[in-house]
Amino acid sequence: MRDDRSILNSAQIEEFKRNGLIVVKNVYDLETEVIPIQRSIYELIGIVLHKAGLPVDRPAFAPETFDHGFQQLLAHDRRLGGEIYDAAKQIPAFVRLVASSKNEEIFRQLREDSVPGIAGGGYGIRIDNPNENKYRAPWHQEYPAQLRSPDGIVLWSPLVPMTEDLGPVEFCVGSHLEGVVPVLTLDPDNPEKSGAYALRLKNERELIESYDRVAPPTRPGDVVLVDFLTLHASGINCGARSRWSMQFRYFNFLNPTGIAIGWKGSFAAGVDFRLLHPELVAD
Repeated sequence: MRDDRSILNSAQIEEFKRNGLIVVKNVYDLETEVIPIQRSIYELIGIVLHKAGLPVDRPAFAPETFDHGFQQLLAHDRRLGGEIYDAAKQIPAFVRLVASSKNEEIFRQLREDSVPGIAGGGYGIRIDNPNENKYRAPWHQEYPAQLRSPDGIVLWSPLVPMTEDLGPVEFCVGSHLEGVVPVLTLDPDNPEKSGAYALRLKNERELIESYDRVAPPTRPGDVVLVDFLTLHASGINCGARSRWSMQFRYFNFLNPTGIAIGWKGSFAAGVDFRLLHPELVAD
């Protein structure tokens, strides 16, 4: 049954508890919540194209092609893509969605009797570019990379349709029941990676192969809810456009571990989780 005030029904809540993730369709309204963000990204790309002096003939804004011109920016100067990445998280419509009452309601439904918090520095708009590995997230759990508290939840929502060629995020079903997995803090296969991108799971191959994996297709407006302890990894983008997605991270202020560490953030907050959780370091 579903309460009229609720976003999730009892079956979805049970599925989340069992699998560590669920896909919820049409949570965000396209016209009032998603398209304003896409429009602002379109405008940002136009500003940076003009700054770079690139003569790109752009069509009028449309939700389906809001990122037109972005690949030309990357080809001209990869650093300009980084400017768009940093600027996008400052879009007012995006910030409004971060703190949406919908997100808080979802968290309260999945974490009963909780006091929800938003992870500062833990929200943003990911841009996974075609055939680019440096910033691709390997198999990981959110807690070592984000901290705050282990019973957090990621709300992940696409800004473009997640087709197979764009490399949707892949999840290990039920892996949150494993608890927090110890990590290596240096990626032996990608020594150029640093911070959270360098974390690798202890006994990663054996661990990942022990679970069924899913990479659910989603569309703008949909939300994938992910337990902070669910193992997941970015897919490989083999498409012709970047994979744009939004992430909001909520956590429970009442969690004893969160209270013990003062709800500190991890690498993005300038904190080395190794100092807070040496028992989780497998180096």
